[in-house]
Amino acid sequence: MNNKQIKIRLAQGKDAEKIALLCVQLGYSATSQQIEQRLVQIQDNNSHVVYVATLANDDVIGWAHAHTCDLIIIPNQALLLGLVVDEDYRHAGIGRTLMQYIEQWASSAGCEGIIVRSNIKRTEAHIFYEKIGYTNTKQSMTFYKKIGYK
Repeated sequence: MNNKQIKIRLAQGKDAEKIALLCVQLGYSATSQQIEQRLVQIQDNNSHVVYVATLANDDVIGWAHAHTCDLIIIPNQALLLGLVVDEDYRHAGIGRTLMQYIEQWASSAGCEGIIVRSNIKRTEAHIFYEKIGYTNTKQSMTFYKKIGYK
């Protein structure tokens, strides 16, 4: 695939269905309505960015979501919240390009670096991140407690 055919742009509500389908490839299920609502929630929040990679016909084949973190313990960082390229289009440089957009956005947002958390089982993703210059700095466990909301 010729990377010149790939366009990167900010996500829009019309992308919700394809973003939801790509979420399944990451192991998360969400409806297009849920994705659309979440996009609306963060669209005016400058601490979030969601980019999509599209084919010439505007079909979404990948996305990346990042968020800036104001931390006390270290200078401001961006946290990659998700990155996926459709399995039919992987190994063509699309993920690398999406990450370049995330890195440029994070830099312009005043972040010193980007934190990527990746499930221990995603060995192919680990190889990808190392190949584009990321270093594994620690191994940790993630804890979760559902609290609900009113």
